Amino acid sequence: MIRIITDSAADFEPEELQRLNVACIGLQVRFEEKEYTDGQDLSKARFYELLLSSRELPKTSQASPQILLELLRDALNAGDEAIYITISSGISGTYQNACVTAQLTEWDGCHILDSRNATGGQRLLVEYAVRLRDQGCTAREIVEQVSALRDRIVLYACIDTLENLYKGGRISHTVYTLGSMAQIKPIIRVAEDGSITVPAKAMGMRKGMDLLAKRLQLQQPDPEFPLYVMYTNNRSVAETLAQKLRQQGHIIPDDRIIGVGAAIGAHIGPDACGIVYVEK
Repeated sequence: MIRIITDSAADFEPEELQRLNVACIGLQVRFEEKEYTDGQDLSKARFYELLLSSRELPKTSQASPQILLELLRDALNAGDEAIYITISSGISGTYQNACVTAQLTEWDGCHILDSRNATGGQRLLVEYAVRLRDQGCTAREIVEQVSALRDRIVLYACIDTLENLYKGGRISHTVYTLGSMAQIKPIIRVAEDGSITVPAKAMGMRKGMDLLAKRLQLQQPDPEFPLYVMYTNNRSVAETLAQKLRQQGHIIPDDRIIGVGAAIGAHIGPDACGIVYVEK
């Protein structure tokens, strides 16, 4: 048996994880003096309530290595193999620490894969790994094919402010300054190395959505994989974007509009929306 593991940055709902038979490690989120585990004692709705009412920006951190170590040893003792698809190493140190933890098991049946992505992008990779597992692929075949797909994932988002990304150390002061003019809504992208870039800016959220829609016209998604629309706390923004994309002919059922949780929401803030897909 092959066990698929991910972390809460992939933004699965609990029932989705159960249906897919995927284990999920909750990342840590701290508001002032209180620490929560993303997806366990901190729901998406509660996170945004705290975010909007807190005087300070939340801080995120990795889960205890012991959690992963126990999952891996459990798989080893059962005679299974394990694949852990982590949040991007360009955003978090989770991947590097997972590699160190895996070495403690001295077990070649453990595979650590850097998603170089997060939220919907990480989710696409996990879903593909599950599909391959259920088709009977070996662990090494899954890692190879998921790694190949990773380079084809495209994620763009229109966010309300760069403040959270800047204060969290995810973008430079220069990028923050250039993207923080009044009424400017930055368009961010997850680059090939998993870092966050700001390739464009728009005058207002509506114009930002237009840029995202135009991106899909220039680079058609692969219909064999889902096209996801993402949002932070305001689903109505995502519904507007989804409707715009449907008018272009894209198929976006309601279950492909996904909420972004604390692991990434802490860095991009409220009122954001985005798209993620696999390019042809």
